[in-house]
Amino acid sequence: MELIEKYFPNLTEDQKSKFSKLQELYHDWNLKINVVSRKDIDELYLRHVLHSLGIAKVQRFLPDASILDVGTGGGFPGIPLAILHPETNFHLVDSIGKKIKVVNEVTEGLGLKNVHTTNARVEEIPGHYDFIVSRAVAAMPTFVHWTKGKIAKESRHELKNGILYLKGGDLSEELAEYRNAVIYDLPNFFEEEFFETKKVVYLPVKFRK
Repeated sequence: MELIEKYFPNLTEDQKSKFSKLQELYHDWNLKINVVSRKDIDELYLRHVLHSLGIAKVQRFLPDASILDVGTGGGFPGIPLAILHPETNFHLVDSIGKKIKVVNEVTEGLGLKNVHTTNARVEEIPGHYDFIVSRAVAAMPTFVHWTKGKIAKESRHELKNGILYLKGGDLSEELAEYRNAVIYDLPNFFEEEFFETKKVVYLPVKFRK
């Protein structure tokens, strides 16, 4: 929890309370339904919570904005971002039912009112969103294909609407066809060694007139 406050010092007491509950909630549910590796559970705040919040270092979300988390797994990056942005609407989607069950239980345990979940493939999800977030569920061309047509045209944030994607390693080949992609290196925001090769890839979506 100290790690989160180190980089986000202006949290409300309610946000601090919710972040502090994550360890116990995930530990308990992970014993029943394994969604996080045992090693990662021991370093939950570094490897999952703070990593998820790397997106917020690139773009903070406005109240009433709509964010789609694709392939959320155990709720990352969606749940930490939802705690940080209590007035923003988050839709967490995963095709694996047991993972969404854990997300639902954690969301309920935290009392989060701004999180909606769906057990489905993203291609089946209707609607449009300001941003689509995710954590390395597929190569970028595949991810772009999955989420095509789901980003709202009207932008209200500092960044134009698009994809904010947590990735690692050498992305030159994967992003070769996306000349407008912007890479934000997480070591620019976080000093821990874990983030040495971690990045947020921002891909604004262009619309044809």
